[in-house]
Amino acid sequence: MKLAILFMLASVLTASPLAADDCPPPLRIEQSPEQVTVLQGDAPVLTYQRAPKSQDGKYERAGYVHPLFDLDGNELTEDFPADHLHHRGIFWAWHQLSVGDVRTGDPWVCKDFLTEVRNVEIVECCPQRVAFRAAADWTSPLWTDEAGVKKPIVRELTTIRVHSPVNDSRAIDFEIALTAAEPNVRIGGSEDVKGYGGFSPRIRLPEGLTFLTDWGIAQPQNTSVDPSPWLSMTAAFGSNVKLSSVTILSHPSVPGYPQRWILRQKRSMQNPVFPGREAVTLPTDCPLVFRYRMILHRGEASADQIREWQSAFASQ
Repeated sequence: MKLAILFMLASVLTASPLAADDCPPPLRIEQSPEQVTVLQGDAPVLTYQRAPKSQDGKYERAGYVHPLFDLDGNELTEDFPADHLHHRGIFWAWHQLSVGDVRTGDPWVCKDFLTEVRNVEIVECCPQRVAFRAAADWTSPLWTDEAGVKKPIVRELTTIRVHSPVNDSRAIDFEIALTAAEPNVRIGGSEDVKGYGGFSPRIRLPEGLTFLTDWGIAQPQNTSVDPSPWLSMTAAFGSNVKLSSVTILSHPSVPGYPQRWILRQKRSMQNPVFPGREAVTLPTDCPLVFRYRMILHRGEASADQIREWQSAFASQ
């Protein structure tokens, strides 16, 4: 009798296996002086670069995400790409940074500028969701005290939250809070008709890449395209021919919502633009906050599905 029951249980379990997303391994965080890595079981999800990196002493950078992996372990981001050596994974940067009338480097191209990560704190840790918060200072050799020591220009507090996959999709939240450390600090995008600057994912761009926005299919152009609360990129990002997508949602609280988008088909990044070519002053008493959610998903999500994701994100 016992053998019969065991046989029946085994048959049920064998006939109804759990889907991969039904019970994923727990999320966890590993830290070192150089990096913070989020893993799902033993598989890496993303790495935050806390220590400075450079290429032969040039294009020094820190405080960004690379690599980022999709649900099938394909590396999505690029660092030091040959066409734009200053691009770096998932980053947020502007061409214009000034204190009063003093231009203090060019954060976008990593010239006379460095994000110095002071501290990383784990703020949430459970099997289905983890988060860490990085405190950093924006510094430049062009802004120092009387002894020649670099002074903070902007205080940055960034929280990155990673969720376990559900229904073939994973959400990753970015909250970037910027507060001026000096009076009259201004940031701005490229000083041309493009005006790009802000949150900028440098994703590998395979052939056949398509862009979907809330108003329909978008075609990249030299300048930014019309505003949309979200953008979805679909292509065969992995080594096989299966389609997958990277979707970026903007929270309604982001300045300039809904933002215009710089889109690029090859050899570049994608960017929800703020503030454009005209610089804005950062407050010293309360942060300017940018909140975005990236959703990595297998296959091509419909506009209706993405609108549901956007609605859920907007309600938080």
